[in-house]
Formats: sequence, structure tokens, C-alpha cells
Amino acid sequence: MNSGQSSHPPVAVRAMWPDDIPDVMRIERQSFGMPWQESTFRALMRRPSASLLTAESNRTVVGFSVLWFAADEGELGDLAVDPEQRGRGIGRTLLNRSIEEARLRGARSLYLEVRESNEAARALYQTAGFETVGRRADYYSGPREDACVMRLDLQNSAR
Repeated sequence: MNSGQSSHPPVAVRAMWPDDIPDVMRIERQSFGMPWQESTFRALMRRPSASLLTAESNRTVVGFSVLWFAADEGELGDLAVDPEQRGRGIGRTLLNRSIEEARLRGARSLYLEVRESNEAARALYQTAGFETVGRRADYYSGPREDACVMRLDLQNSAR
């Protein structure tokens, strides 16, 4: 019974709610060797200069992103998708909505750090227009690894 349409329910991106934290923490722990603490998410939720988004499918959180802003710059500090939901375009949807949020907040540039070995994430960011602008030696631990610093020029990128 394949009508050419995906069998996956649609994904909606919305602001993160305090009740989302257990699902966010589950995804965070499954996605990163050095996961953020629950207190970090809760503190960021209280900051007007931060934006926390969730991707929801079938009333279940399947991904999230975290951004913060200072002056005319934004940083994408965290983006993760439930490992069982990867490959559905959820990461791209979250990234696009995060970029839109940065523009709405008046950011001229959006930065992020990503593990050098995370080729899938780096490819996703590159297709969105991010360029590698630097490297942070030994930025990550568990395992120790360099970070690629990537930047998206929000003034001169397409959209």
C-alpha cells in the first residue's frame, strides 16, 4: 500500500515547554557523549536571549534545537534528533526553523561548533549555507576531538 507518500506522521516545530524536558534529556543523552545537564536547559528557557525549539511528531518530541543571541550574532548551541527518527528530514526542519528564528531576532550571523568527525551534521550545515571559519582544538571530550566552527551569513544567504 505505497501511494508515494511517507508513512511518517508530520513534524511540527514549536517552542520548548518545561514538560518537554524529559524527552529532550533522553534525546540529548542518546546523541552526545557529554550531554548537557537538565539544569542547563531549564536555565536557558528562562533567558530572553535564548530560543529553545522542539520538533514534535504524533505528540512526541522527536528533536530539538537551542539558540542564543548577543548583539547581532546568534549561536546554535545544540541540535539533536531522536536516533530512531533520523533520516526523516527532522534535523533539516529544525535547522531551517532555527535559521528563521535567528533572522527574526535580527542576527546578522549564526555560528555553531560541530565535531570534526560528525560528517552527517557538517553536510547538513553546509547544505544550509554554513561555511567552516575556524577550528577549536580539543574542544570536545568523551572522546577528545577538535570542533569545526561554522558560520552562516544571514544577510547574504538565500531565503
